[in-house]
Amino acid sequence: MTAVNQKTLRREMLQTKNLTKTAVLGVLAFIIMFVEFPLPMFAAFLKIDFSDVPALLAGFAMGPWAGIMVEVIKNFLHLFKSETAFIGEGANLLTGILLVAPAAWIYSTNKSKKTAIIGLLVGTVIMAVGMSIANYYVIVPLYQKLLNFPTQAVVAMGSKANPHIVDLRTLVVYSILPFNIIKGIILTIVTALIYKRLSPLLHR
Repeated sequence: MTAVNQKTLRREMLQTKNLTKTAVLGVLAFIIMFVEFPLPMFAAFLKIDFSDVPALLAGFAMGPWAGIMVEVIKNFLHLFKSETAFIGEGANLLTGILLVAPAAWIYSTNKSKKTAIIGLLVGTVIMAVGMSIANYYVIVPLYQKLLNFPTQAVVAMGSKANPHIVDLRTLVVYSILPFNIIKGIILTIVTALIYKRLSPLLHR
């Protein structure tokens, strides 16, 4: 076997291993999605889960594409259990990509603990701002248009947790934006604590 063929074979084997690990992490993320909890100071429909952690692990170990694929796999699997006309899955996919893609890309430029933290924090800001805009202009209006769930009903859910929430704008400012910041910080802490321990397995 020539050196070129050996190099091609090694590359194909690596690609196969990475695809397998990505698929496994995607299924794991899907399972983790079912373990979620609300935070008492925010609207009840905003819940924390750790399904983005496998995507972040994949993104750090194999590159942004792998993290994005984990997000795609978990949300594709969740489509079969959707109760939101796929709006929830679309929102979850967008949330994950906005967090994982910039975090993994920044980490890939210089793989160190400092860069990982910076990437996670930048991803958190992008996710929080991006989802605030998406909820205001797209996601919440879609619930009303496709599911006939009035925007005011969504606002009312936020008002129960925070009386300062009186309309969609204040729902975004006082609930959706800070919730996603807190979520990003929690995911940052969890990922920072476990990535190095799992790194040998992810790179095997």
